[in-house]
This record gives sequence, structure tokens and C-alpha cells, in this order.
Amino acid sequence: MSPPGPIASPASSDPAALLTAANDPRALLRAYAEGMAGLPGELGDLLGRRLRTAVAEEDWASCARVLRQFLEKYLHDFAASLAGGGVNESEQLRELLRQALGVALASLLEPVPELARESAALAEALRRWRPGDDLAALARRARELCHQVGVHAGEAAERQALLLSLFDLLLENLFELLEDGSWLQAQVAGVRQLLLAGPADRHTLEATRQGLRELVYQQSLLRQGIAQTKDAMRGMLDTFVARMEGMADSTGQYQSRLEAHREAIRQARSITELGRRLDEVLEDTAQLQRQAQRAREELVAAREEVEAAEARVRALEEQLREAGDLVRRDPLTGALNLRGLEERYAELAAQAEREARPLALAMVDMDGFREVNSTHGHGGGDAALRHVVQVLREALRGDDCIARHGGDEFVLVLPGADLDEATALVRRAQRLLAVRVLAHEGRRIPVTFSAGVAVRQLGEAREDLIRRADRAMYQAKRGGRDRVQATR
Repeated sequence: MSPPGPIASPASSDPAALLTAANDPRALLRAYAEGMAGLPGELGDLLGRRLRTAVAEEDWASCARVLRQFLEKYLHDFAASLAGGGVNESEQLRELLRQALGVALASLLEPVPELARESAALAEALRRWRPGDDLAALARRARELCHQVGVHAGEAAERQALLLSLFDLLLENLFELLEDGSWLQAQVAGVRQLLLAGPADRHTLEATRQGLRELVYQQSLLRQGIAQTKDAMRGMLDTFVARMEGMADSTGQYQSRLEAHREAIRQARSITELGRRLDEVLEDTAQLQRQAQRAREELVAAREEVEAAEARVRALEEQLREAGDLVRRDPLTGALNLRGLEERYAELAAQAEREARPLALAMVDMDGFREVNSTHGHGGGDAALRHVVQVLREALRGDDCIARHGGDEFVLVLPGADLDEATALVRRAQRLLAVRVLAHEGRRIPVTFSAGVAVRQLGEAREDLIRRADRAMYQAKRGGRDRVQATR
């Protein structure tokens, strides 16, 4: 904290106003408030405007409070600095410590009110302390506060770890209850992986939360689709049974009428009577056929409705599978995460074994990523990570795999590429990155990476292959930035 400079007269911007109002106390106070409101920083924004409002409303009690606050907060310290010949380093350090206790630490301790109050009280006591006053009492209070904060932090960490372990146990039990291959298994496994990986950044937690909320929404749609399918099938069966019963009744009536027509035909005495009976037989037969046709059409319509509902359910299940794929991807860059890398690498390694093809792996590490974060903030760092993944996707082949290994490191899995081909692919990505300028908030961010490349040996484990590529990458770092080092 820099020493406070001389406090300017609030009305110095317009001294004539004070002289004009010298014989009118209200006008004088109004001119003083206007001058204070024009000062920079907290004096103008807070005290000056408050005083001007109080004068305009003739709220003299508020005027007195503002002036007293101005006196105690600024003029006392200013007078002390004049008496002491300026603020020395020890006083600056005391003020910094007061702000750390009364503002920063007290804010962090809000969940523990008694410690927050003690921190604020200690800061106030430190503000009132003057050379020659007893410092031992303040030192004892500060040591006790530090001890209590440490105890609380340890207890809070233990509670958090216990809650996380209970949550993980609940997820583990849920995982065991699910069928193998269920899309929900992937969601549960992703959350468990997030818990076991340790503290996660805000972006990762927020993206995971959004993914789970989307999953809940998709589940509700699936349940609705399944319910609609069940209703459609139930309606089809009801229609089928009703039509069968109607057909049975109609068939029974038809048989009875045929018997009556047969008996009437035996007893007919003329051709005219026989013709009339034949017309009635044909009409009864046509009516039965019409009923059968209507029943068939209704059954076909019901079947189409069921098939449409089943198609909706299949589409929802596909969406759920896609939502389950989100837990295999890094939410910031869209690249695979460690779980996704593990699954995809296992598939590619098995394919390489079956087809006797090479499988290359590159370890990529961004150059100067810490400087990017410190210069452009975390927003600039996130933009650089996304930019690198986008350029890698454009430079690599369609079946190549990009995974975020942690922080600013990425793993590239290149199926079918030998050492020379894999090295050439990575260098092509470097050249493309050199011409793709990244701009963030109107500022250019230089982005380069160093990489190590290795080819999987027969039966080699993934961790061993990554270690070899990682060592090659560090060799590239030692040789200078923006380099690719291959290892055999």
C-alpha cells in the first residue's frame, strides 16, 4: 500500500463557491459536498456523493455521520503521517496486515462466524494500535486466530474428503446395479473419475454439471417415449381384441343368417324368392368383408403408431449414448479425456496387433503456457488450449486420436503411422499452428508446442509408450521451443 498523499481540499476545484457561501452555512456545506463529490476514488464515489445527497435532503444526521467517517478514516491518519514525517514501511506493513485480516481473511471465514468476527476485530485493533502501545496482546490474538483457522481448515478438509468418499461409494453401488454396457454406466464412471482425480477447476465442474442436467432431461424424454410406446401397444392390443370379438360376433351372426338363408332356399317356391335370398346372402357376405377390412386397416394403423413410437425411443437412446460420450471428452477443448484415451487406445492397440500395423503416439506440451496465463489471464489460456486442439484436428487424419492428458499436455494416437510418418504429421501441425494466429480480447497470443514421438513395440503397455514419448518431448524442450523429437 503506497503512503497516502496530501488530502486535497474537497472544494479546491471551485474556491469561489466557498467564498460566495461563506455567510450561509447551508450553502457552504452544499459547496463543500459538491467539491467532495468531485474527488477521485472512494472519497468522491462514496463519501462525497453521500454527503451531497444528505445536504440536498437536509438530513443533518447523515451529514454528521459522513463527516465523522471522513474525519476518522482519512484525516486522523493524514495528521499522524504529518506528525511522523510520512508513513514508514512498518506502518505500511501494518495497514497491509489490517486489510488482509479485516477484508480477505474475514471474507474467507464467513462460513465460521466466530472466526470471521475475531478476524475483523483483530484488524480493527491493529488499525487503532500506535507505536508505544502493548503489542503482546495483539500477537497472542493473531497466533490464536492462526491456530483456529488451521484447525478449522483441517476439519473442513476431512469433512470434504469424507463426503466425497461417501458419494463415491454411492456411485460405486449404483454402478454395480446397472447392466453392462448401459449408457448410464458411462455417466456414473465419468463422475467417479472426476472425484478420484482430485480438485477440479470451475470449468470442468460446470461442464460436468451441465452434462448431467442434459442427461436428466434426456432420461425424462426417454421415459415419456417409452410410456407413449406402451400406450400405443396397449391401444393396438385393445383394438385387436375388440375387433376379434366383433369379428367373432359378426361371424356367428353370419353363420346363423346362412342357416336361415339355407332353410329359406329349401322352402322357396319361385325363382323370384330364390333371387331375393341370394341377394341377402351376398349383402351379408359383403358386410362381413367390410368389417374385416376395417379391422385390418385399424390394426395396420395401430402397428404403424407403435413402430413410430419405437423409432422415437431408438432416437432417444441414441441421444443418450451420445450424452454418455460426453464423459469421455474434456469439456474445455472437446478432446478425449483420460478415460476416453484409455478406451480408444485399447481399441487401436488391439487393431494394430490383429493387423500387424504400426501405432505411433506423440506427447505434445504447449510452450510457455504459464506465461500465457499470467499475461492474458485464464481466459487467454483456455482460448490457447482450444486453439491448439482445433489446429491439431485440421492437421491430423480422420482416424487419429487427440486426448488432453492434463493441464497443457496432449496425447496424439496415430494408427498405421510409422516413426517418420508420425513425426511428419506432428510437424505439419506445428507449421499450421504457426500461420494460424490466435487473437484474444484484441491481443495476439503466440502459441507453439514441443512434442515427442514414439512407435509402439509389440506387446508394449500404454504407460510405457507414453513414458518414452514423454522423455522425447522433454528432449525437444531442452533443445528449444517449437521442436519435435522422435525416439526409437
